[in-house]
Amino acid sequence: MKIIAVIPARYASTRFPAKLMQDLGGKTVIRRTYEATVDTNLFDDVFVATDSELIYNDIVAHGGKAVMSIKLHESGSDRIAEAVQEIDADIVINVQGDEPFVNKENLANLIEVFQKDLNKEVDLASLMTPIDEWERIENPNNVKVVVDQNNTALYFSRSVIPFPREKNVGVQYYQHIGVYAFRKEALLQFTTWPMKALEASEKLEQLRYLEQGKRIKMVVTKHVGVGIDTEEDLIQARAILANL
Repeated sequence: MKIIAVIPARYASTRFPAKLMQDLGGKTVIRRTYEATVDTNLFDDVFVATDSELIYNDIVAHGGKAVMSIKLHESGSDRIAEAVQEIDADIVINVQGDEPFVNKENLANLIEVFQKDLNKEVDLASLMTPIDEWERIENPNNVKVVVDQNNTALYFSRSVIPFPREKNVGVQYYQHIGVYAFRKEALLQFTTWPMKALEASEKLEQLRYLEQGKRIKMVVTKHVGVGIDTEEDLIQARAILANL
């Protein structure tokens, strides 16, 4: 089973323009992420998929691998699917470009899902973390997921799910962490399906997979990572790096 990691890297960012090219301890954020992913030694290959010549040149100039997106894409799945179209791989892991402190355990756990899935019943795997603070549960920026008894996703939503009509029944809420592992065929199929009402309403691409009957296996983690979405996040990341 050939397993590769792809790091989708858009140059534009609404909240923090050019965040992936910001300096983080003498290297750009995207190069830190790329090198950390390679250093896990979990993958047969690692490369960046980007719409930016600046990002492409930064990776390639320092001995890394990158591909340029040909088309404009609405989702990370679309960008990754284009990148891996002609690449030999069975499993594709999507690593977030703005998380330079890659967690090896999380990635290893996602890979293990497919290593144990001998009957190939799982199409995707992703991460979720327990949340208990009601403010976080109600926040629509925190995507919630509900699962069955085998931790297969039933639904994702920005709303509170399940709705707490009864509050003392022991419900554990989970926040979805957007790191995905795909079977390559499921990823390529994604690009052929039209966006339907659920995805359009919630603006969550994972709902397209569920609407098409694909199985998403969720893995519990307590390591959420440090994403760089604002200048304040970058300052925090620099402090973390200085203490490593």
